[in-house]
Amino acid sequence: MWLPGVLVAAAAALLSWALHSLIPAAPLLTIAVVLGIIAGQLPALRRPLAGTLAPGLSVAGQRFMRLGIVLLGLKLSLGDIAGLGWVTIATTVVIVLVTFAGTLGLGRLFGLPGHQPLLIASGFSICGASAIGAMSGVVKAKDEDAATSIALVTLCGTLAIAVLPALWHPLGLSPAEFGHWVGAGVHDVGQVVATAQVAGPAALAIAVVVKLTRVLMLAPIVAVASVVERRRPTPTGDSPAKTPLMPLFVVGFIATVVLASVVPLPTPVLEAADAVQTALLAMALFGLGSAVRLLALVRTGWRALVVGLLSWVLVAALAYGAVHLG
Repeated sequence: MWLPGVLVAAAAALLSWALHSLIPAAPLLTIAVVLGIIAGQLPALRRPLAGTLAPGLSVAGQRFMRLGIVLLGLKLSLGDIAGLGWVTIATTVVIVLVTFAGTLGLGRLFGLPGHQPLLIASGFSICGASAIGAMSGVVKAKDEDAATSIALVTLCGTLAIAVLPALWHPLGLSPAEFGHWVGAGVHDVGQVVATAQVAGPAALAIAVVVKLTRVLMLAPIVAVASVVERRRPTPTGDSPAKTPLMPLFVVGFIATVVLASVVPLPTPVLEAADAVQTALLAMALFGLGSAVRLLALVRTGWRALVVGLLSWVLVAALAYGAVHLG
């Protein structure tokens, strides 16, 4: 029965919204992940989280995540992205690809288990926990691999909210340049907003468009991962893994991007879709966060932490270089 877990995830999303209203600088989705992580550490909650609540939290972490990603496409306008200019678009794509490949290589170099290298690479290069959830569903990753990756991207994204504004003036960046840096170098959309808003509305506008350009890379990268997974043999070597050639939610994401680009949707429709998308992702991220076990992460996850921190430095450095090319 999935209803109890879904109701708990909905309550956590509401609590996240309330806390975000009290502390606007804290991104709502980051709060949702943190609440899930906290819940997963409480001894009194571990049994229900693994028992009666597990089916609903699984529905939230997988199906709601995919629906939220589909609605995320409505925030993307190809016209706005084109307005950045070809240099900015090209450097943003290069940052995503280099960060993805570099993080994947680091994960394998440090011997991370399972799908952790792929999930961490997806989260740090594209759009944080949402990308991890999307990639996890495609490659059928273990819950602990997804949980570890989400914990890392949440930690580093939260650090970025404090660290990047502190470096804004010492690096001599204008508000527009700072916005470009944040959009190209911070992981989650909510974290980008929280970081860029300190430099004013112009910086925030540039940061969001650059960030959404990175989000657009979710579709091709997940599609390629799906093709690779489709050809990968099972552990027994008998037959290739059965995965869709193009995951349905990726098709939906592309469709909403096209819709938002060619049809002038009314503002109330976009606002309603944004509210639903945020609620779905908050519920999904609470569900995924509740699978994190910090003690196990501390004991066995030091290599993943090193990979995450190195990836964070890599994407921030590449984004800073792109600012001077754009």
